[in-house]
Amino acid sequence: MDPYAGLEAFDFTRQAPPPGLAAFVDHFWVVTWTDLAEPYEQVIVSHPTVNLNIAPGHCRIAGVIKGGFSYTMRGSGRVLGVRFRPGGFRTFLGAPVSELTGRFVEISDMYGEAGTALSERVLGDPEARTAITRVETFLLGLAPREDPLAEEAAALVALAEAEVPMVRVEQLAARSGRSMRSLQRLFRDYVGIGPKWVIRRFRLHEAAERIYQGLDLATLAAELGYTDQAHLTRDFTAAVGMTPAAYARRRS
Repeated sequence: MDPYAGLEAFDFTRQAPPPGLAAFVDHFWVVTWTDLAEPYEQVIVSHPTVNLNIAPGHCRIAGVIKGGFSYTMRGSGRVLGVRFRPGGFRTFLGAPVSELTGRFVEISDMYGEAGTALSERVLGDPEARTAITRVETFLLGLAPREDPLAEEAAALVALAEAEVPMVRVEQLAARSGRSMRSLQRLFRDYVGIGPKWVIRRFRLHEAAERIYQGLDLATLAAELGYTDQAHLTRDFTAAVGMTPAAYARRRS
């Protein structure tokens, strides 16, 4: 929620997936921190993606989290993660991704002894690059299969993110060529959550960045397609836990 301040507390790097995983994985990411004098809490307003996270005490797969959540860093440490493309985790789950929505599932619970071994090896590897290679090998070993519906879901999520004035599901359904009901089924099966939530979440991410830049709320609400400033304020407060005005004061 406050990435600029966060970068003073930790280092964040991304790495592109190998060709065999590019259809499923957006990127690998690593967060590291060293000798923090005080605990640092990073509050996150999530994207419509599934993440695999490996850190001491937190070796788990996170479905789409509707609200905000946080992670507290103490002393020194590292989190290694995989951010899957929207729809990309469907082949690794073998079930509708909505079964994971709002949940954290231990890697060992989902993949048994192989998942436990992966977590232990990654935690024991001091080099982030070789730890990422271990995760790549594990995922490739699950023999993921490309799926045209997963690609369609990813493309529609990307469209919802790019089209800033898009605020209604009807607009996305019209662009997709699907009925409202068909679009909702596709999203819940492959993305894990409905298209209405996805559209609103992207608009809120856009709003947070614009607020940081100093844009007034009335202008911002109009540019993002909200009916009025009050509508934007309600959505923003529900997702972030504070009003846009309070967020602007925090960022300043």
